[in-house]
Amino acid sequence: MKKHIPNTITCCNLICGCIAIVFALQLNTQMALLFIILGAVFDFFDGMSARLLGVSSNIGKELDSLADDVTFGVAPSAMIFVELSVLDYPSFLNDIPFAVTLLPYLAFIVAAFSAVRLAKFNIDTRQTTSFIGLPTPANALFWGSLIVGIAPLLEQYKWFMPLMVLGVFVSSWLLVAEIPMFALKFKHWGFKGNEVKYGFVIFSAAVLIASIVAGVVMGQPRFAWSGFSIIIIAYVLVSILTQKK
Repeated sequence: MKKHIPNTITCCNLICGCIAIVFALQLNTQMALLFIILGAVFDFFDGMSARLLGVSSNIGKELDSLADDVTFGVAPSAMIFVELSVLDYPSFLNDIPFAVTLLPYLAFIVAAFSAVRLAKFNIDTRQTTSFIGLPTPANALFWGSLIVGIAPLLEQYKWFMPLMVLGVFVSSWLLVAEIPMFALKFKHWGFKGNEVKYGFVIFSAAVLIASIVAGVVMGQPRFAWSGFSIIIIAYVLVSILTQKK
């Protein structure tokens, strides 16, 4: 029985992704984000359980990538698609035939590049203690928290739509870019050698607290989610600035 435990947990991740997609298409972005986060929890424990039980397998590895693309690729793409479908478009785009109808489908570029990133991860031996390119869960959390936390405040501005489209291309590129990005994996708990990691954890906690307070002050509880999108942007920037030449 124990050899099936990790794959069962992986399937729970996949199911969470499917449910997130349904909620996204029903315009319930908060529930979609919650199921993406729940999927990330299952994604964390499937690998851990496989290592603890000593039952790692090639099937589990492929199944994990499939589940991750559903939860961290297709689900956030569905959220972006819905957001691009309801935004006001600049006037020049309204004059282009089918632009308003077709542009939202650009969202699924994220799903495609997430699949490529996961395939590269499976065959890349350099990513045992760090990452090359933006991890798919981080990308999904960025888009989910942005749409839930910030988009409702920005939907009244027509320039938000082109920025989202630009973000789709930038985040898709980051997924497969040859940019080293640190992982929050500690070989030891001492401060020396872990300065960046500890600093990032402290910064992240401060951002989350600040976003919660700002949401309360503004009377916009959803704004608290925006802290995660800020953290992911900071993660990318810190990774770029601290990478070894």
